[in-house]
Amino acid sequence: MTTYALVGAGPGLGLAAARRFGAAGHSVALVARDRGHLDALTAELAGADITARGFTADALDPASLTAALAEAATALGPVEILQYSPVPRADFMRPVLDTGADDLDDPLTFSLRSPVTCVNAVLPGMRELGRGTLLFVNGGSAVRPHPERAGTSVAFAAESAYARMLHDALAPENIHAAQLIVPGAIRPDAEHSSPTALAERLYDIHRTRDAFRHYAEPLPD
Repeated sequence: MTTYALVGAGPGLGLAAARRFGAAGHSVALVARDRGHLDALTAELAGADITARGFTADALDPASLTAALAEAATALGPVEILQYSPVPRADFMRPVLDTGADDLDDPLTFSLRSPVTCVNAVLPGMRELGRGTLLFVNGGSAVRPHPERAGTSVAFAAESAYARMLHDALAPENIHAAQLIVPGAIRPDAEHSSPTALAERLYDIHRTRDAFRHYAEPLPD
């Protein structure tokens, strides 16, 4: 059995995606900061007969991510699918004219250093399997910078560039890197941007293994 590892586990998209990949037969490794939060999510998945465990790590602490993903692979099996989709902090989204150089440190760690760390942690196992999927979920500022959200605009653009290079470099090894852009809010009543719809879209991206960038909804004008 291989493992679906989710960095940024939460009760919305994270739980829905964990259900979808778990239903397909993968063990589920949930990575987040709060142990109580993780215990609640794993208990809910266990109720659906999905093998799941929680591993504590912080997206602003790359070393903790390396340790969590190594522990997950040991406990549950090699990571075949990695999804990186933690929710950025509100203070990452300051206006560009109010953003200093130091204000970009945490956004860049969150959206670049930590994804690079996670990929490097799981890539050896994917190479041993001979297959793998790397899923990156970002907001619309990844492709259309927003002057009121400078931190995420800069950091998501860096993450996008890194993920795109992975898509090209790893394709010959049967490792597929892809990005899903969710331009607006994730809402339970949204046709294409509900947690369930997005989880299905992520699973389809993993299964079809074609383009790099996908959109949940068209970008607004």
